[in-house]
Amino acid sequence: MSTIVETGKARSLLTEKFAEVFGDSEGVEYFFSPGRINLIGEHTDYNGGYVFPAAITIGTTGLARKRGDSRIKLFSQNFPDSGVIEFDLMDVSGKTDGCWSNYVKGMIVMLRAAGYNIDSGFELLVSGEIPTASGLSSSASLELLAGVVLDELFGLNVPRLELVKLGQKTENEFIGVNSGILDKFAIIYAQPYLPAP
Repeated sequence: MSTIVETGKARSLLTEKFAEVFGDSEGVEYFFSPGRINLIGEHTDYNGGYVFPAAITIGTTGLARKRGDSRIKLFSQNFPDSGVIEFDLMDVSGKTDGCWSNYVKGMIVMLRAAGYNIDSGFELLVSGEIPTASGLSSSASLELLAGVVLDELFGLNVPRLELVKLGQKTENEFIGVNSGILDKFAIIYAQPYLPAP
């Protein structure tokens, strides 16, 4: 999982939307987190069974930039009726029932608890291609997108395996879902398949 290199109309439209929502698009950075399928292994990772996951080409795109104050502003193209979700960096521990922003808040909480310094606010626009509750790891894709965004914006240098474990802690301890590590591991370590010439 890495900063996306997508070009063309889709990126242009997302940049325009970011500017519409947050005022302009100066200094914005682009990120992508894939979804995940299991060829085998549904619910066996936390029971010690065999797994065979793979990342897929649809996932969650994020456009983000740091702010000069402590405000955090989030917007999802998938839930436009929710508008801009705004809160202060010092007030991230409170959850909103059923709200996608909990995954972003959870990653902030877990990274800070692990000793990483997130010292200002940021703006994040999210656009997800994964249907909710489709079994393609939309939540893991979102939380790891948030983790990589925070890592890059604040220069945290979080080891990827630690980011995977913090994603699991976010779901287990902040969201309250008893998930395993499979989805996060597959997403963060996925490599593109390049057929032999």
